Amino acid sequence: MGGRNTVLLDALRWKIPLVSDIPTIIFGADVTHPESGEDCSPSIAAVVASQDWPEVTKYAGLVCAQPHRQELIQDLYRTWQDPQRGTMSGGMIRELLLAFKKATGQKPMRIIFYRDGVSDGQFYQVLLYELDAIRKACASLEPGYQPPVTFIVVQKRHHTRLLPNNHNDRNHTDRSGNILPGTVVDTKICHPTEFDLLCSHAGIQGTSRPAHYHVLWDENNFSADEMQSLTNNLCYTYARCTRSAQ
Repeated sequence: MGGRNTVLLDALRWKIPLVSDIPTIIFGADVTHPESGEDCSPSIAAVVASQDWPEVTKYAGLVCAQPHRQELIQDLYRTWQDPQRGTMSGGMIRELLLAFKKATGQKPMRIIFYRDGVSDGQFYQVLLYELDAIRKACASLEPGYQPPVTFIVVQKRHHTRLLPNNHNDRNHTDRSGNILPGTVVDTKICHPTEFDLLCSHAGIQGTSRPAHYHVLWDENNFSADEMQSLTNNLCYTYARCTRSAQ
């Protein structure tokens, strides 16, 4: 209905690190592929972006079809020739940036882009293509407009599981017996040199599969604590329930 069911208390207090200080837009993107054996159906790309600030609670979403099993999102930015108006610009990033400006009255001065569903072998191919599309979409709005971008890949297809030391200790487990939501692991079992972390959400049934966040590009100079705090806060903006989710 256009309203909000929940708002983060930290957002109302202007205390979200590297979000509350200047207008910030948060993107989420993923590509869904056809099931195995389906050889002709297109893949579906979806991009959402926050439309309010500093609350970062309301999101607009766009979807588009693209070639079969293509992981790179083709329609983030595009140009075409119009017979009357010449070269025209469009694409999902540009449309969502314009929607943010219309809703808030100002351009985003910082971009945080969470990208789901990318395997390790595709990291830098996706980063180069999609970061370039973000840059071009920004430049199409205004010459010289290039807000700093943080590009984070979120992975759930991995074999790491985090378990509490004592399943019977209710002070250190949730009601499903999993580790508490908000548990962070950023040493020893993470990448030895790159900026990545494992951050847990609430597990409703079975053993929690922690999300693996791999920061591929960071022009906003997040510290590990700031990235973990922001990511944990965003896990509580899930519209359908008040539990931590992704």
